Amino acid sequence: MSDEPDGQRNFAGLYHKTLVPLRRYLARMLGNQTEAQDIAHDAYMRIYPKVQDQSAKNPQAVLYTTARRLAINRLKRRSIAPIVPGEANLDTAAAGTPGVVQQVIARQELRQLEEAIAQLPEGCRAVLLLRKIELLSHYEIGQRLGIAVSTVEKQHARALRLLREALSSADNPAAPTASKTPSREA
Repeated sequence: MSDEPDGQRNFAGLYHKTLVPLRRYLARMLGNQTEAQDIAHDAYMRIYPKVQDQSAKNPQAVLYTTARRLAINRLKRRSIAPIVPGEANLDTAAAGTPGVVQQVIARQELRQLEEAIAQLPEGCRAVLLLRKIELLSHYEIGQRLGIAVSTVEKQHARALRLLREALSSADNPAAPTASKTPSREA
């Protein structure tokens, strides 16, 4: 009898069985072997807890779905910022690091976002973080929080609306909002 728990044996078996095909699949999808290895590693890290506690009914399907989502996100980021470090001509490329002004602005925007997220109602904040940080589906969030999918959808939409309002009022503090400023014509 082995000293390893079932979850670790299951994960090791899954890893050995799927490593080469998963990397090949991701390399075809991304067109880059190094990125494929990174995405595969991230996918294994994300599904490890589910394999450990044996909550995934089909761990291989969960692995491939997770890897596919991560690869699609990488492709989206690549389309937004198509210049890959190392490929740019250093004579004509812009500086690799942002200037002081951009760093200050980025820090202020991050602080505003963190404050806006902290001001969200607890349910909205939990749903938003699970959706945007952990990349869970509405169904998976509902399962984790023990709430209906429709409730997850409403909380997610509400969180985005509240964030949009908070960030737009932070950008333009002098702009009146309908709920705070009564009409003078009334």
